[in-house]
Amino acid sequence: MPGVRGGSRAEVRDAGGVKLLLDENLSPRLVGSLSDLYPESQHVHSLELGGADDSALWDYAKAHGFAIVSKDSDFAERSVLEGEPPKVIWIRLGNCSTTEVERLLRSTHETVRAFIQKDEETCLLLGRA
Repeated sequence: MPGVRGGSRAEVRDAGGVKLLLDENLSPRLVGSLSDLYPESQHVHSLELGGADDSALWDYAKAHGFAIVSKDSDFAERSVLEGEPPKVIWIRLGNCSTTEVERLLRSTHETVRAFIQKDEETCLLLGRA
């Protein structure tokens, strides 16, 4: 479900790559296990945003240059309606292990980097369509 709506861009890239904000439906362990590819990424719990509503996460990601990573369709839908920033990466793996999510984000690292740098798309779908 790639978005086609553009918008003003905030810096989402850091010196080493892409800053991901992992939603609470993903394991906080992913921050450490993916730090070599996605430095400066954070989990909502480490930012004391666990349980916050989607608007609060959206605003935080937008203000701090993060791309939101979630298994929830709400952010994907919002990205099409509102545009970016922030960019949204929608993980479509269904019931899966943290290892499977890590494997997916590792194997698609270059795709994720390219997506972040494009102004044309707001949401990247990863996994099973």
